[in-house]
Amino acid sequence: MKILIDTHIFLWLLSCPEKLTKKRRYKLESPSNEVLLSSMSIAELMIKSSIGKIKIEFDPIEMAQKMRLIILDFSGTHAMALGDLPLLHKDPFDRMIIAQAICDKLFLMSDDTKFLNYDCKLI
Repeated sequence: MKILIDTHIFLWLLSCPEKLTKKRRYKLESPSNEVLLSSMSIAELMIKSSIGKIKIEFDPIEMAQKMRLIILDFSGTHAMALGDLPLLHKDPFDRMIIAQAICDKLFLMSDDTKFLNYDCKLI
């Protein structure tokens, strides 16, 4: 199974994994699954850091590599899929992550209930 994690799931893995259910931790730790982090999550973290909304004292790429996460680049195909997404979620980073999950037929792990409004496989 290929699992794309939302930005907050990445942060929870880094700083407070106890926020993840046992079932989710099992899925993320299972060697039979591939866990992906969107390049848009990295962009979101860097933008929020640069405007002072959050403090990032680590290199997200380095941490993702240490955690054996695969960084999923945002492609032109993903960008085109944004045009077909209904505007049910207004956060552009979340919309980009949803588009990636739908285009690449990935399972998506998030606690954001607005993701339920989209045709993606939510964990």
